[in-house]
Amino acid sequence: MVSNRRPIVTYALLSLNIAIFLLMTLLGGSQEISLLIAFGAKVNSLILAGQWWRLLTPMFLHIGLEHLVLNMVTLYFIGTQLETILGHSRFLLIYFISGFMGNLASFAFNPEALSAGASTALFGLFGVFLMMGESFGENPYIRMLAKQFLILIVLNVIFGFYGNVDLPGHLGGLFGGFLAGYCTGVPAVGKVPVLKRILSFAMLLFLCVMLLAVGFKN
Repeated sequence: MVSNRRPIVTYALLSLNIAIFLLMTLLGGSQEISLLIAFGAKVNSLILAGQWWRLLTPMFLHIGLEHLVLNMVTLYFIGTQLETILGHSRFLLIYFISGFMGNLASFAFNPEALSAGASTALFGLFGVFLMMGESFGENPYIRMLAKQFLILIVLNVIFGFYGNVDLPGHLGGLFGGFLAGYCTGVPAVGKVPVLKRILSFAMLLFLCVMLLAVGFKN
């Protein structure tokens, strides 16, 4: 089920996030609002003005060292495991789709917040484990992983109500990764029915349109 290929995409993402954080630190600090905006944090007014890249760039920015370390440790342990299951291209595609969907959900439902962090994409990786649990629950290893990540997701959502967390962004990334996992499939584990892949792709497009509409309305 798991290949011997090295998780080079995970290593590349780790390196990029750390490099950007160090650059921001040298330029004045990753918690400096003006610097976060300059580097591409999610700011609704700027997205509405045409800066659409802010639906992607926030996943490479982190506000403070603790934020970076928490997300990069999570990316390392989950990414190295999941990339060997999905393969490089599927893993990278799901990562970007999840981050995009998370930032889009934040754009729609958290319009006042300046948002940054890889957690939108990371929650999408959590969603892939749930997707595999639903599709390949007969596999005891996959079933165990899905249960563990379901508990982790529930705890994160609960704590998200009490902390300075972009909960819509996390949930948007989660659903994005869940649906993207069906779209790409997981050949190393098993076959996803074609109809389920088509319906998941249609749902993903529908959510994109709906979130954009809500974001513009807000």
